[in-house]
Order: sequence, then structure tokens, then C-alpha cells
Amino acid sequence: MYAELSDFFYVWLKRTAGYIYPELFRRALTDKENEAVANPAKFKGEKGAKALAGRDYQQRMAAIFTEMRRVLKPDGIMTLMFTHKATGAWDALTKGLMEAGFSITASWPINTEAEGSLHIKDKSAANSTVFLVCRPLAQQGADTRYWEDVEPKVRAAVRERIGVFQTAGIRGVDLYLSCFGPALEVFSQAWPLVRGTPRQDVEQSRRKRRQAEMFDEAYDPFAVTPEDALVAARTEVKQWRLSQLSHVRRNVELDNLTSWFVLAWDAFEAPIFPFDEANKLAKVCGVDLDRDVVGRLAEKKGADLVLWDSVTRAAKGSLGLPDGRDSMMDALHQLAKTARTVSLESANELLAKHGLAVEPAFLTALEAVLEVLPVGTIWSGFDLPDAAKGGGADFDALENLRRLALAEKVAEPEQLKIWQQEELKV
Repeated sequence: MYAELSDFFYVWLKRTAGYIYPELFRRALTDKENEAVANPAKFKGEKGAKALAGRDYQQRMAAIFTEMRRVLKPDGIMTLMFTHKATGAWDALTKGLMEAGFSITASWPINTEAEGSLHIKDKSAANSTVFLVCRPLAQQGADTRYWEDVEPKVRAAVRERIGVFQTAGIRGVDLYLSCFGPALEVFSQAWPLVRGTPRQDVEQSRRKRRQAEMFDEAYDPFAVTPEDALVAARTEVKQWRLSQLSHVRRNVELDNLTSWFVLAWDAFEAPIFPFDEANKLAKVCGVDLDRDVVGRLAEKKGADLVLWDSVTRAAKGSLGLPDGRDSMMDALHQLAKTARTVSLESANELLAKHGLAVEPAFLTALEAVLEVLPVGTIWSGFDLPDAAKGGGADFDALENLRRLALAEKVAEPEQLKIWQQEELKV
């Protein structure tokens, strides 16, 4: 955590600045007990260490924000910088703000990390920091407000800003994070909220019930949390991105598993990413991650999820039927594997055998997948890192098949045009 990292600098500062400000360097090392951070190590050996760490973080942040609220003038402004992919951290932060009497009145994503394509990195990462502009609430509304009335306004706020963010060059996981801001603006300004009907999400209800029992609290199925606004924001981004990745309107929708695969590559831009975040995306797509993805499209390694390419799926014996009846990802991976391990002509024969060339759902899936997989060595001229080589090889195989048999039905990927433009510049 940050305090441990700070120890390296602390011991040297103690030998320099410590002579001028001895009162700030009385400890042997930095204070780790009072650090506001969700660190499960603080609760090692206790049941539910992760949940305890999250609650500790929320309470500490609420105390910090309460003191800020106390010293801030009524017309004052507090601006926060926050960079975190996990929605749990956003949920805790927003709860702390609202409990302290703040509302979020504006938000802006700023690129604060080093530039570089995540396609050439092993793991996903957030490049942007979201700036949250917060103002004190004069008084919270006395009337009861219902989440069912506010949720459409949350979605509308996201829809209004998402195009602006994308035009500004924000993409991948940063696009989701950027949209958390406008969602939480509407949510915090409408707080407090309750549900008109009890929570319908069985899994989330079960998790919140367990958490309530852990902290000796009564479970309230009508309770609303900032996480609800984040789910609404993620759903809007999902719908937006799927519409952007399909250039030809064929009046078909991608099946749930293919949608998840496409959005996972689109959001994380890497074959390895946090399991918890993959699970949140799966819920938006109507996919059970453990049942539908793990062991079929990917494997879980520690706290991460690792996507499989077509050849790996074949080696694991997890390739589905080539006609795509269960999911079009099965058909696409069957074709990619055949092109890579047998021949392009054999893949074309498989395409014709199952009539996929005239199947709108397949054509839409192919179009979307070619926009999110990393461009392979054949078409980019660059070597990908080991973790992404399989995905790149699948791209090359499917693009070769598109050019051979489907060029008139599926347009050239936009991302490939960008590569070609860069080559012309060179």
C-alpha cells in the first residue's frame, strides 16, 4: 500500500528534513494504522477481511470528508482526484462524500498516465484520473425520492456525455470510469433514495445480506447505493460501444457471450484483467462468469481472468459447435483455429458448410470482433507480447478469411485503417 511505499522516502527525509521538522518524523517508519486505504492485510485472519477493509476505508474517508465539510465555506468547492477501476472503491468514496454532506456537481476525466496502447501490454490499466467537483449540500431533501424515478435520469446523463468523452479520445476501461462521474452527479444530487420495489438482483441481494449480517445490520431490500448508479452507467456504455462497433445495421443483436467477449477486449484492451471487473461486465451482459466463461472462453488465475484464443480453446477441449448455435464466438473461434492450424481454404469451406456467410448474427459478430482483437503481426508488422499473441493470430486469421470470402458483406476494420494510415505517415 501507499504507506509501505512511502517508507523508502521517509527514512531519507528523516535524515534531511527531519532536522528542520523533527515533530513530523518521530516515528521509525510511516503511520500505517491510520492510512485511509482498503487494505485486507489489516484484518488478516478475520472472517470477511476484504469486506472489513472496504468498510474501514469508507468510514475513514467519511471522517476526512466530514472535516473538509466543516472547514469549507458554504459556497466553497472541494475537488477530488480519483483513479480506480474497481466499482467497490467508487461506491465507498461516494458513500463517504454523501454521508459528509457533499454532492457531486461536475466531473471531468483527465489523462494522467503515460501514453501507450494497452494492446501491447499484458494487463489492463486505467490511464485517466476523474476529477470530481463537490459542493456542500445546504440541506438534504425531505421528500422521499425513488430510485426508479432517478435511474432514467442517471442513464440520460451518461448518454449525454459518453459521445463527448469518446470524441476526446477516451476509450477502453477509461470510458467506463469517465461515465461514472456524470452518473454519480445525478445520483448524489438526488440523495437520499429508496426503492419503490425490493431489489431484484438475486446475487447482489445475497451479497448485501451477507455483508449486513457481518456488520450486525438489518438487511434492507429497498436500500439504494451508489453501486446502483454505476451499474446503470456501465449498462449505457455497453449499449453505446456495441452500437459503435457494428458499422452495418442488420437488425440483430449479439448473443450474450459474444457481447461479453467483445466488450471485455474493448474495455480492458488486454487478455488479462481483474476477475471482479470481468464479473461486473458479465452481469451487464446477462452472463454468468463462472458458468459461461470460465473453462469455456477463459481461465481464472489468482485475482485475474485470462482470455483464451481459438487454439488454446481447442487444446482445452472447450470449443463449441462451429455453426454458432450456442454462441457466435464458437463459430468465430472454430474458423480462426482452422485457418491457423489447417489452412485458410479449409476455414472457407467450414464457413460455407454452415451457411455463416448469409447469417446476419455471424456477420455482426465478425465485424465487432475484428474491431477489438489486437491486430496481429501479419497486418501490423509488430510483435505482440506473449499474452496477446494468440488474440493477434486470431485477428490475422479472421481478417484473411474476411478478405477471401466476406469482403463485400463485412467492411475492413476501422482499427486496421488506422494502422495503414500510420504506415503511410512513416
